[in-house]
Amino acid sequence: MDLSLQTELQTLVTRHGSPDGAAVRVLPNVIVMSAYATTLPIAEMTEPMFALVAQGAKGVGLGEGVFDYSAGQYLIVSVDLPLQAHVAVATQETPYLGIGITLRPDAIAALLLEVGSTPATRSDPPGIAVSELTNELADPVVRLLRLLDRPADIPVLAPAIEREILWRLINGPQGDIVRQIGLADSRMAQIGRAIRWIRGHYAQPMRIEDLAAHVNMSVTSFHRHFRGVTSMTPIQYQKQIRLQAARSRLMSTAADVAEVGFSVGYDSPSQFSREYRRLFGQPPGKDGKSLRRSQPLTQIA
Repeated sequence: MDLSLQTELQTLVTRHGSPDGAAVRVLPNVIVMSAYATTLPIAEMTEPMFALVAQGAKGVGLGEGVFDYSAGQYLIVSVDLPLQAHVAVATQETPYLGIGITLRPDAIAALLLEVGSTPATRSDPPGIAVSELTNELADPVVRLLRLLDRPADIPVLAPAIEREILWRLINGPQGDIVRQIGLADSRMAQIGRAIRWIRGHYAQPMRIEDLAAHVNMSVTSFHRHFRGVTSMTPIQYQKQIRLQAARSRLMSTAADVAEVGFSVGYDSPSQFSREYRRLFGQPPGKDGKSLRRSQPLTQIA
């Protein structure tokens, strides 16, 4: 990416971001974020998204994997995933600056139908990936953020620029992942339906056979493709969702730890505490107190 484009991205995010480091939704599908210090990892669910770094660096954990991206790179997330994100490089003098753009399946599908869908070359692409930001992709992002200084232009020009960004992504190194988001009959779409079911019923007992049937897949195929997209088994994914939901409750209220564990589907308080500590590094009660004091940043951008 050209230095001039990177510099303008930094200027625009700084101008329209929040001085307190919070994420700001500047357009319906766009957030900008700044951070003036590094942050601890915080668990969050993220929807399909294109996130790029204008300055600094960020790290995202998924299961056993870690994805690092810094200035001049971008992250693609294709399905709802339980991630742990942290700002890795930021100072008061050189803050972290990031941009996140939601990837809407309907917008991608409409674009693929209009131009003629190009088959993906990988039948089972991963649900998350990092790539280098090119000038061809950075340029429409800069033009989209420029519209924030001319609000009257937004209704007319923003949709066209967002389509251009999608087109660049579809034809970029992670195009297979982005195409799959918009293809209703793709394996990614089937796994996405399973993920949405788990998210809506995470506190309930789950039978893999029933979930595979729900998305019209065999149990063997469902296991293989689910793990290929999410890097986790369905049971591991459900556990992550349960523990993240518990952490959110502990962050917002000083509730009884056992009660929180029961509310997210655990029958055993000792198992809940053990698995919570394994994932987040501290027992639930202690971690909840730390979170309520610090209120860490949670947006992927």
